[in-house]
Amino acid sequence: MAYNGWAIDEYLDADALNASLDELKRGPVYGVKAEALDNYVKNYFEAKCKGSKELTDEAKKYIPGGVQHNLAFNYPFPLAMAKAEGAYLYDIDGNRYYDLLQAGGPTMLGSNDPVVKEAAIEIINECGPSTGLFHEYELKLAKKISECVPSVEKFRMLGSGTEADMVAARIARLKTGHKNLLKMGGAYHGWSDQLAYGIRIPGTKGIQSRGIPNYVFRHTDEFFPGDLEDLERKLKKNKLDGGTAAVFIEAVGPESGTRPVTKAFVRGCERLAHEYGALLVCDEVVTGFRIGLGGAQGYYGIDPDLTIFGKVIAGGYPGAGGIGGHADCMAHLGAGLDKSGKKVKKALCGGTMAATPISCVAGYTAICEIEKRNACEVAGRMGDRLTKGLQESIKRHNLPFIAFNQGSICHLDSVGTMQYAIDWKKPWELPMILKETGRRQTEMEHIGAAYMAEGIVTLAGSRLYTSAAYTEEMIDDVIARFDRVFDNCELLDK
Repeated sequence: MAYNGWAIDEYLDADALNASLDELKRGPVYGVKAEALDNYVKNYFEAKCKGSKELTDEAKKYIPGGVQHNLAFNYPFPLAMAKAEGAYLYDIDGNRYYDLLQAGGPTMLGSNDPVVKEAAIEIINECGPSTGLFHEYELKLAKKISECVPSVEKFRMLGSGTEADMVAARIARLKTGHKNLLKMGGAYHGWSDQLAYGIRIPGTKGIQSRGIPNYVFRHTDEFFPGDLEDLERKLKKNKLDGGTAAVFIEAVGPESGTRPVTKAFVRGCERLAHEYGALLVCDEVVTGFRIGLGGAQGYYGIDPDLTIFGKVIAGGYPGAGGIGGHADCMAHLGAGLDKSGKKVKKALCGGTMAATPISCVAGYTAICEIEKRNACEVAGRMGDRLTKGLQESIKRHNLPFIAFNQGSICHLDSVGTMQYAIDWKKPWELPMILKETGRRQTEMEHIGAAYMAEGIVTLAGSRLYTSAAYTEEMIDDVIARFDRVFDNCELLDK
C-alpha cells in the first residue's frame, strides 16, 4: 500500500514477530542496572522534580493513589504536568519531555494544537462548553466521520470509548436476537462489567476484574488473537446456547497491537462473525484517524457493522467517545425505525455531557486538520523512523528488546509481559504466570522511569505514539535519549 495517506508503509510479519516476542518472554530479564536506577531516582526525580513530589504527596490525601487517571501512575512517583505544546510536555518544575504518550493516543496533531484550541475558545465565548441541547457541530462532526469512514452511515457521540462499547453490546443483542459476546483475548474494550474480561493477557477471564461478580460474565467469552479456529469453536459453542450477538476486535491486535495479528485473521473475523449471525464490532479508540482517515478497518479492508471511537473524536478534549455503524444497526439508538420504516427496539443509551459544543467543534476541527495536514502519514513516517532507530540501538547494545510498529503506534518490548497467556487446561501454571508477569511488570516500570528521566514520556515504558508534530530531528534526539538508557541496561537474572 506504501503510505498513500495511510500511516503504514509496509505491514509487519505478525507470525514472525510473535515468535520473536515468545522468545523474549521465555528468555532472561534484562533491565536498568540497580545503581543506574538509583542514580535516576536521586539525581533526577528527587533533585529536579521536587514540585511534582510535593504536589502528588499532597494529592494522596484527597485522591485514591494520588492521581485521577491510570496513565499517570509512574515510578517512583507521578509527575505533574503544567504545559503541553506540540511534541512536548512540561512539568511544574520546568522540565521538558518528548510526549510519546499522546494522552493515550488521540493527539494526532500534537498536544494543544493551536487551530483546534482557537475553535474551542471561540465556541466557549459564543455558546459555552455545554447547553444540553442540539448544536450544529453535532451534525458537522457526524457528517465528517461518515464521509471518512464508509461503514459509518450514522454516528452517536458519547462520553468515552467504554460507553460506546457498552452500547454496542446492547445494539448487537437487539439487532441479532442473540445474547452472547465474544471478544479478542487481551484486548481492552473499556471497563464496563461485561467487557472487562480477558484483558491485557489472553486467558485471564475475570481474574483482573475485581469487584465484578463472576456471574456477570455468563454470556461473555474470549478468543485467542490470531486464531480463527478458536474463534469458530466459540461461535459454534454459542450457537447451542443463545447465539453470538457480537464479535469485538481491535484490528491491529489486542492492546493497540502489542500482540500483532495478520490481515487474513482480521478479515477472517469479519467472515466468521457474519457466518454465525453476529455483528462485527471494530474498536478504533486508538486506531481511528491514526492508521488513516478510514481507520484500521479501511486499511485492512473490512466493513464492520459497528465502530467504536474514542479520544480523537473530541480532538483531545473531554467527551471522548462515540459509536458509528450501518444504519440498520444504529436505528436502535434513534427513532426506533429501520430503513423500511419498521419499528425496532431502542437500546438504553444516555450521556448528559455527550456531544457538547466544545467536544464536537474540537473533534470536527481536529479531523479536518488531520486530513488537511496528511497527519496520519506524517506521524506514520515518524513512527517508522523511531522504530528503525530503536532497532539499530538495540542491536548495537546487544539487548534482547524488540521494537516494532504499526504506523504511528510503536512498541518497545523489553520483557515480553504481554506475550504471556493462560491455558486453563493447565491451571497449575497460573501462579507461575502471575508471579512472572508481576516481576516483569516491575522492570517495565523501572525502565519507564529511566526513559522519563531522559526526557521521554511513554505509555507504561513499552508503547510510544508519534504525532504529526514531530520532525526527523526530534525523532533522532529521542533515539539518542533511548540510547542513553540502553547504555545502562544489563542482564538482571544472574
